[in-house]
Amino acid sequence: MRLSLAVTALAFGCLLGAGPVSAAERGTALVLTVRGPITPSVAEYVERGVARAEAQGAPLLVLELDTPGGLDSATRVITRALLNAQVPAAVFVAPSGARAASAGAFITIAAEIAAMAPGTNIGAAHPVNLLGKSDEVSAQKAVNDAAASLRSIAERRGRNGDWAEKAVRESTSLTATQALEQKVVDLLAPDLPGLLAALEGRTLAREGGPRVLATRGLAVERVPMDWRRRLLAALGDPNIAYLLLTVGMLGIFFELSHPGVIFPGVIGGIAMVLGLYALQALPVSGAGLLLILLAGVLLFAELNVASHGILGTGGVIALALGSLLLARSPQPWLRVSLTVAVPVVAAVSLFSLVVLRLVLRARRRPPATGSEAMRGQVGEAVEDLAPAGKVFVRGEVWDAVSPEVVRKGDRVRVEAVRGLTLEVRRHREEGV
Repeated sequence: MRLSLAVTALAFGCLLGAGPVSAAERGTALVLTVRGPITPSVAEYVERGVARAEAQGAPLLVLELDTPGGLDSATRVITRALLNAQVPAAVFVAPSGARAASAGAFITIAAEIAAMAPGTNIGAAHPVNLLGKSDEVSAQKAVNDAAASLRSIAERRGRNGDWAEKAVRESTSLTATQALEQKVVDLLAPDLPGLLAALEGRTLAREGGPRVLATRGLAVERVPMDWRRRLLAALGDPNIAYLLLTVGMLGIFFELSHPGVIFPGVIGGIAMVLGLYALQALPVSGAGLLLILLAGVLLFAELNVASHGILGTGGVIALALGSLLLARSPQPWLRVSLTVAVPVVAAVSLFSLVVLRLVLRARRRPPATGSEAMRGQVGEAVEDLAPAGKVFVRGEVWDAVSPEVVRKGDRVRVEAVRGLTLEVRRHREEGV
């Protein structure tokens, strides 16, 4: 009897001690943030974020998204990571005013949970040749491939495959409310806390059995990009790549025109390498890049060829044309902005003009070393020259000869240098 009472009391005590699992015990939701184009560095950031959430056993991974689109290769990396994520993953198009356009539609539909904030939109997923040119057959192949891919992803997630295909073929877009009504997304939420509250108790169909989410009041950890990925993301901006390429060209140009300065050459070399690295990840025009490099060659040639400014002018024209052609994509985020290109071309023109003037002035300046530098120098006779003797010129005593008699202490001017002997004449001051 006593044993039975003890067991009952212990069980009752355990029941009293048991309560709801705290947020800390449930783990921490990881939140990734993507604002801007989908680039390789963004794809790596999301892929690493998914891997981290899986390693930590996070109860939820949220990707806050606002993008105008991006590169197909980077988009496929992200969709693959989301489709195969072992943790519940939600894409949240937020805040209000954000969009999931083009590549953003693929990423949102690929998530296990797709959510949008009021005032956002999704769609316009028609593939675009980023250089703005392609034949009709290639363009149709790209459309068919993208349409089939997005429909397949939508059907995998139990979403509206018909609209997904339409978003690719007809570039249709939906507001957040329309997307919910047409079963393109799963829910609407005003903000992140609202999303966590709305997901509380939601059941996800998993291969190992259904999983019920417990997200209300869940602790949140935002995972920012590290400095390396931020740097790579910045290099993905065509304006930054263009500026680096131009700075590199100017630095090398200045070093070649003033050998030995070193610093401009070092900075120019680093900037040139970074600029070329950035351009390899961007859909740039080969003609535009070649024109910019040709501009550097012509400006350098101006330093060594007396073209009376023709080569320099050609270099500036080549730079201007190259700037216009470098990245003229139909996508605004992949263009070199005129507000960047015009001041850069103007600055390069002014810089080149200043450097060329300095070089020409240096060429006209009398030599500062060697025998030519001695011609015209004025010194003093150390002893009588009749015709040979010693003179003191530029801090040194020289053997000298003169066709006229020069007395000790007379001022002399160097006419020529013959080996280690100076040919001098008496120096007469103006007006004497």
